[in-house]
Amino acid sequence: MIFVLGGFWLHPFSFILTGYIIMAGTMFEYYRMIRASGVNPRIIPGMITGTLLYTISVLVASGFTRPAWYLLLVPAFILTMIVELYMKSEKPFDSLAHTLFPVVYAAVPLSLFPFSAFGHSGLDCLIGRGILYFSPAIVVGFFIILWVNDSGAYLAGVSLGRHRLMERISPKKSWEGAAGGFILAIVAAWLLAPWLGVVSRSGWVIISVIISVAGTYGDLIESMLKRSTGVKDSGRIMPGHGGFLDRFDSTIVSFPLVFLYITLFG
Repeated sequence: MIFVLGGFWLHPFSFILTGYIIMAGTMFEYYRMIRASGVNPRIIPGMITGTLLYTISVLVASGFTRPAWYLLLVPAFILTMIVELYMKSEKPFDSLAHTLFPVVYAAVPLSLFPFSAFGHSGLDCLIGRGILYFSPAIVVGFFIILWVNDSGAYLAGVSLGRHRLMERISPKKSWEGAAGGFILAIVAAWLLAPWLGVVSRSGWVIISVIISVAGTYGDLIESMLKRSTGVKDSGRIMPGHGGFLDRFDSTIVSFPLVFLYITLFG
């Protein structure tokens, strides 16, 4: 939590770098999990494509280049398919699908981070932002509310959990835990809204509802992925907390919906 909040909040450059690290970590762990299931995705082409997507998003969001540069992703996808022709895989389309899927699953959602910060006013960075019109408020508020939701869900689930939410996917999750996280997230959003800015207090409350509901589904989707690959934790980068995917599975699903809400109604 300190690394994520500090990175996003400190300075525009640390904001961008933190997003890069999270994106690269989640994609790489996905590839490792899929390899454990016997499929052999092409890690290097996939990572290059994800990094290219994030880089273009930073440049477009900051106004340094035009959206037309996203067309560079077309040859990147084509080259990835051509590379597969020379790998002599027994199931090339399984490999190809799992090479490209994390670009959609992880890189696309996380590439929205720059668009949520450049061009917005609200909470300032800890270090002066110079001439940039930039605020990390949306991302910082998002993660604070997400972690409040997770903490509330854990505490309520441990103390009150009786009814399983989706036992075949995640036996430990309960409806009582989900309700506890939901309530605490709304309270946190209500209290933090004047400090964060960007949208109104009622807007942040709506965002907290999106985070609670979509974040739960994000966690269940990653649990489904781990069950299908026979993996307990996505990685060991954070001892006792699993890997990047374990930490940011909720983000991958809920942040795009939060960004959509702010773009349309914020």
